[in-house]
Amino acid sequence: MSARDLDSAERRGSDLATPSDDKLDSSSLAMVIWSGIALASDGYNSQALGSVNAMLKKLYGSQYTSSMKGRVSSAYYVGLCLGSLSFGMLIDRFSRKAGVVFATALMIIGVALCTGSYGASPHLMFWMLTVSRGILGFGAGGEYPVCSTGSTEAGDETAGVRKHRGLLVGLVGCTAIDLGIVFGGLLPLCILAGFGYGSSTSPDETMHLSAAWRVSLGLGCIVPAMVFYFRLRMVSSTAFKNHSMTKKINYRAYLLVFKKYWRRMVGCCLSWFLYDFIAYPFGLFTPNIIDGLPGNSKNLIVLIGYSAVINAFLIPGCLLGSFSLDRLGRRNTMMLGFFAQAVLAFVLAGAFEQIQHILPLFIVLYGVMLSCGEFGPGVTTLLVSSECFPTAFRGHFVGLAASVAKAGAAIGTVVFDKILEHYSTSDGDPTTQGLRVTVFIGAGFSLLGAIVTWLCIPGDLSRNLQNEDLVFRQVLRDHGMGEDIFDEPAPSYTGSMDSYLDEKS
Repeated sequence: MSARDLDSAERRGSDLATPSDDKLDSSSLAMVIWSGIALASDGYNSQALGSVNAMLKKLYGSQYTSSMKGRVSSAYYVGLCLGSLSFGMLIDRFSRKAGVVFATALMIIGVALCTGSYGASPHLMFWMLTVSRGILGFGAGGEYPVCSTGSTEAGDETAGVRKHRGLLVGLVGCTAIDLGIVFGGLLPLCILAGFGYGSSTSPDETMHLSAAWRVSLGLGCIVPAMVFYFRLRMVSSTAFKNHSMTKKINYRAYLLVFKKYWRRMVGCCLSWFLYDFIAYPFGLFTPNIIDGLPGNSKNLIVLIGYSAVINAFLIPGCLLGSFSLDRLGRRNTMMLGFFAQAVLAFVLAGAFEQIQHILPLFIVLYGVMLSCGEFGPGVTTLLVSSECFPTAFRGHFVGLAASVAKAGAAIGTVVFDKILEHYSTSDGDPTTQGLRVTVFIGAGFSLLGAIVTWLCIPGDLSRNLQNEDLVFRQVLRDHGMGEDIFDEPAPSYTGSMDSYLDEKS
């Protein structure tokens, strides 16, 4: 039997891999949670920088130039890209545990360096902060292939867990990121309030800001520190034990896997790129957008407070999307979210002149627009990038998709920053035209994301990850590569694949 026949059998719903019991095993659930929850730190560290940038600008004024602000922000994204690629290969070539422990340790070190950034002058301190953010980004980038593969494979240990894998991975992975984003806006607000800031504080006040921005960044190590011990005790998934290729992988295997999965690869990379191109800058520049609305207060705590309110809209979208994954399917959920976000963004941009004068309405529409993104691509990108590919190369592909996505976040941040700067007033405040242009661009990219999803993401992915592994094994067999390239022989059958499928029928 050829790989095409085997692939067809999988699409018909055949359970090629041996099914486990139907129970919701507690150890599998724990593995899903500890694998994915550290993504909260990436959400927090990316979002908190928006508040920290506002504090540094207040504290250092013209010394914290736009170019330096761009370097501090970009360093994190560069680290994310490199970390995603590096750890994606690491966890496939060595072990899942090595990747998860190393990524967690790097995040803790990176946060510590950011918090303790020091220099003989503000300029040198900014450079140390830039390098430290890069190190932090490298560890945070590693979390994407590590968390995605770990939680997805842990969600395949039993049939009971597998049945709800979309819900579990969505709740753990996406909700962790979104909670990190929410707290990334909320905790700096609480810190400022603790230092005596309030809605009536003068916009020029800078008391205790030096301590406030350091504490805001330092809190980013809480989640990695909490999960580090449990991750030291984690074991590799059954899927990795059965289908890893850590010893004899070669260039022919790489060529074959890219030849078979190139379309899925393009779909995962592009959809995630388009989502992050919108989501990261929209979240990062929320204080700037609120600041540019007519009649709004320039008070620091008011700006950060409104940003925290908008970020809270992410959670309902993530929860609804997680519950939809196993019901509507991965592709349908992603397309629906992209399309709904595009429609709302077009409405918001088209009626911006009228809506901007009604702050509560603007906040609700803007928040719901971001929530639609979380409902669709927010909950699906991590899961789909893991489910589309065989275990032996899952880390590679998730790492590649995440790296492309974070490049999209970096590019989107630069593009949106330049647009807001181009249309800004003489005082550096965003104008209505600049805000409209950014929202229009976001609408267009959301619509493009829906199209890419429809064209490139398969709508009939098998729930059992080992089905894809057996399909890939047959692809290698069809091209003259034997079972010895894998660390272990294929589970659940002996002899030829033909006789195995005959037994199943």
